[in-house]
Amino acid sequence: MSVGVETRRVPDAEELRRSVADRFATWADTEARDLPLPGAGRTRDRFAALYALGRADLSLARLAEGHADATAILCELGEAPPGPGERWGVWAAQPPGTGLQAHQDGDGWLLEGRKAYCSGAHSCTHGLVTADTEEGRRLFAVRTDHPGYAPLEGTWQAIGMAGSDTPDVRFTEVPARPVGEVGAYLDRPGFQHGGIGVAACWLGGARAVADTLQAGARTEDPLTAAHLGAVDVALYAAETALWEAARAIDADPLDRSGAARLRSLRVRAIAERACSDVLDRVGRATGAGPLCHDPRHARHAVDLTVYIRQHHAERNLAELGALVGQKAGPEVEPGVNPVVGAEARSDAGPKR
Repeated sequence: MSVGVETRRVPDAEELRRSVADRFATWADTEARDLPLPGAGRTRDRFAALYALGRADLSLARLAEGHADATAILCELGEAPPGPGERWGVWAAQPPGTGLQAHQDGDGWLLEGRKAYCSGAHSCTHGLVTADTEEGRRLFAVRTDHPGYAPLEGTWQAIGMAGSDTPDVRFTEVPARPVGEVGAYLDRPGFQHGGIGVAACWLGGARAVADTLQAGARTEDPLTAAHLGAVDVALYAAETALWEAARAIDADPLDRSGAARLRSLRVRAIAERACSDVLDRVGRATGAGPLCHDPRHARHAVDLTVYIRQHHAERNLAELGALVGQKAGPEVEPGVNPVVGAEARSDAGPKR
């Protein structure tokens, strides 16, 4: 006599990677074309799209955000946007123990070395990658179909974000094209705007984790209701900060006020704190059940746990504190009403 037991095999990392890559390719060929650039007057729409991607699938959001960021970078540094069928990543991490060098070869450049955290390493057709030159760190565009480009299998051991395809990559004499001058990647205001776009993805993932609590909440239970209320407060505050940041970016896209770094540090810290609080409270409220038996919730929770570690925690808070300590009073964004904290429309900043 057989017992009718439902079994669902957990997909392995390779299956996840292929599934996310297929959806990423579809997104890049369709929705990506309509995504507004940051600071062009519709930054809220841009962040809302990234938020929605994060709520659906954080690994997909990671790849989509990279392509969207690459598009903005190319525009800001005077380059053509991605063409049809192209999928771009931005690989600029500089962890200890890895390094990528760029050297001139006649009229061109070649990349040599190892780059960590290359999301979309197998699915991207192109990458924007930072490398060290004799003059300093510089951004380069590369194609991923060169034989000297080699993702290193096994260098991503995490279960979380397994679908984001984020191994180290070995570059061996890979031709590269400079994008901007030395230091241009970090010096442009768009670097700070892009960091808030990443936070939008995090918050979408946190909302997905919270959906499990919302759907199963028994509000007559005061403990569950308390957790749900705390989660709502955390997400409301973080989402409000995100939308206010979008308005501030559109009011001052070129950062003539000098507020972009402070804004980015604040919003990312608020978002990371909210995500951590949501993960903790939803876990405490729902117990092991959803983590063990709900594949969607389990994937969101483990992906979010890994993804928010892109925030540098106390190091970023220390930088924020140092910036705040240099100021005589509270920061007021361009176009923000300092009395009510609501931002009015401002046409003072240039549009792009």
